[in-house]
Amino acid sequence: MDQVLKIYIKTNFFYGQEVNVIGSWFRLHFIENEGMAFGMKFGERWGKIFLTLFRLVAVCWGFYFIQTTLIKQKYANGLILCSSLILAGAMGNLVDSLVYGKIFTESSFHKAHFVPWGQGYSELLHGKVVDMLYFPMFSGTFPSWFPIWGNEPFEFFRPVFNLADFSISFGVITILVFQNKLLHKKEVRGAMEIRDLNKI
Repeated sequence: MDQVLKIYIKTNFFYGQEVNVIGSWFRLHFIENEGMAFGMKFGERWGKIFLTLFRLVAVCWGFYFIQTTLIKQKYANGLILCSSLILAGAMGNLVDSLVYGKIFTESSFHKAHFVPWGQGYSELLHGKVVDMLYFPMFSGTFPSWFPIWGNEPFEFFRPVFNLADFSISFGVITILVFQNKLLHKKEVRGAMEIRDLNKI
């Protein structure tokens, strides 16, 4: 789903184009970034290479970890699902970084299109990550007494992101919130449930 939406946006929107989906608080707004989730950046050329290689190693390790640890050792299905969401999100952004620069023209005032391998806008490992989900739910101005940002404008939620970012964030937040229920092996949880029933 992440890649389908990214390819649709990249080939049908010019850079910076914005379309309201639900009122003005949910919009498709096409931008690209060279860094991490939610438009954050990490260094320049070598930072980009390092980040892409890190994603590649993390995805390979993620497959290994889910298979050999979470599945074989029978951890809770919820933990496996959340870990898979994190892995899928990492893969989604990895594809952009790895190959988009090789297979797409530059996004600008014209819509990008596919080109033969190697005729794209950048080198291998230097592709830009496509973002499009924008939720500016409300905006205003910080009160004058507010530290650092007094009288400055603010907007919630400002970052533009993609489905891969959402998948990673949802998986991580769910694990953190429900860690007491998820970070157990199935046999352990079953034994705990039996013990709790015996107490009753």
